[in-house]
Amino acid sequence: MTTAPEGGVPHDLITMGRVSVDVYPRQVGVPLEDVETFGKYLGGSATNVAVAAARYGRRSAVITRTGADPFGRFVHAALKGYGVDDRFVTEMPGLPTPLAFCEIFPPDDFPLYFYRYPKAPDMEIRAGELDLDAIAAARIFWATVTGLSQEPSREATVAALAAHPGTTVLDLDYRPMFWESPDAARARVREALRHATVAVGNLDECEVAVGEREPRAAARALLDRGVSVAVVKQGPRGVLAASADGVVEVPPTPVEVVNGLGAGDAFGGALCHGLLSGWDLERIVRFAGAAGAIVASRLACADAMPAADEVERLLAARRTPGPGSEVTA
Repeated sequence: MTTAPEGGVPHDLITMGRVSVDVYPRQVGVPLEDVETFGKYLGGSATNVAVAAARYGRRSAVITRTGADPFGRFVHAALKGYGVDDRFVTEMPGLPTPLAFCEIFPPDDFPLYFYRYPKAPDMEIRAGELDLDAIAAARIFWATVTGLSQEPSREATVAALAAHPGTTVLDLDYRPMFWESPDAARARVREALRHATVAVGNLDECEVAVGEREPRAAARALLDRGVSVAVVKQGPRGVLAASADGVVEVPPTPVEVVNGLGAGDAFGGALCHGLLSGWDLERIVRFAGAAGAIVASRLACADAMPAADEVERLLAARRTPGPGSEVTA
């Protein structure tokens, strides 16, 4: 994986982790066996975060791998279309590009089915292939807990985190189907947190990471592990964020939920935008929560990522909840 960013300008954000082609039903409230038409979208948490940041004009790239197949070609074309640097996206012959299917039962039931067999190419990212100079030069590096679930991705993820001298975000992104147990994940997360300055996750993910589910206790435990900022997403209760300067709590942004998948990735891209902009923690979390809510009100993930003016309009038009659901990614 090669070379410095175009023109010698470092990336604002490099993410590393999952990619997929999301195959989502166009019928809402219908089980997969009865769905008749689907849409095809770019997906995968780390990939979506890079897309979300690019929507704010950030120079972003993703480190991942695809199969040598038509879906892999789709990934490259989609990334370029969103303005995301795809130079670190490489093929893994013999493994298919992952697919992800979901069912859509608003407001809060979105079963997700991963097709990552026999092994996902993004689990074959290798430390020796990383462009550590580009990673170190990026203003923010973002990695996910899923990347710690198998070798050689595990070694590569820790190496990349360790190579970055500045803001490193660990997305707690725990997916049970990728791990033998929560305890196994916790041990790997503990190692990765040593190299992270920001940790972000929902209540379930925080419980796996540090054994705490109560939001303030979870945030304290993450800060005790060495991060400077801990972000705990609480769904309908909003977001709690903590740093050495104190704790901020932000209520959810009310929207009519269509598909909750991808909202967390929108939150992540907006979080990075706020960090890059030098905003205070409360402003960052408000902006990120509104970005996540916008994506929850739409069908797709990457396709749904908002621009800054959309987020600001929603924040300006905050209203009392209507007949929908309050969602914070």
